[in-house]
Amino acid sequence: MDRFVTRRPRAQGGPRQPCPAPGACRQATLEALKRVVVIEDIKRWKSMLELPSQSKENLIEVLAELKKKLPSKKVLLSTKIGHTVNKMRKHSDSEVARLAKEVFTEWRTFIKDHANRPSIEVRSDPKTETLRKNARKLLCEALELEIDHPLAENIEREAFHLSSRLISAPYRRTVRALIFTLKHKPDIRVQVRTGTLPVATFVESHKKC
Repeated sequence: MDRFVTRRPRAQGGPRQPCPAPGACRQATLEALKRVVVIEDIKRWKSMLELPSQSKENLIEVLAELKKKLPSKKVLLSTKIGHTVNKMRKHSDSEVARLAKEVFTEWRTFIKDHANRPSIEVRSDPKTETLRKNARKLLCEALELEIDHPLAENIEREAFHLSSRLISAPYRRTVRALIFTLKHKPDIRVQVRTGTLPVATFVESHKKC
């Protein structure tokens, strides 16, 4: 999304004053706003939280990102992210459990006070979702796992994220490279399936420009 600049108010009747120093004008994006929710990001973070082999560092990073958002009740129900975060409150690591509790409590309080207040949602179009679903099916086959396995979903969502959430030539090349490696390099396939090779590292190493 396009960037916008938030400027300080102009003095009454006076000319607009320039920013006195770097950082005085705050540059942000629409997606950075707490009430703007990108559904793909929510689903990507959800798949990362649910992946059994996920590291503590990744879990904390994901929960920290979720803490920056205030999804509407509709989004919580449609993505089931609230259910996933709620389960993380019982995580064996106390830091992960604490952060999950903070996120869940903030969301629950917000929904209670603003039950009918919608958020701004950004969704993929149906054609994009169909193409991505086909990519996940091919990844499942390459991984030798059942269709709709969460590991394949996690890999595809990471590839989509690294491609700026676009079904572009780089996205297609990246997915093809991932599938080829998983099919023809059994040792790497085993590492990805067992979590020895983290999904983010695996996908990043196959990113195509």
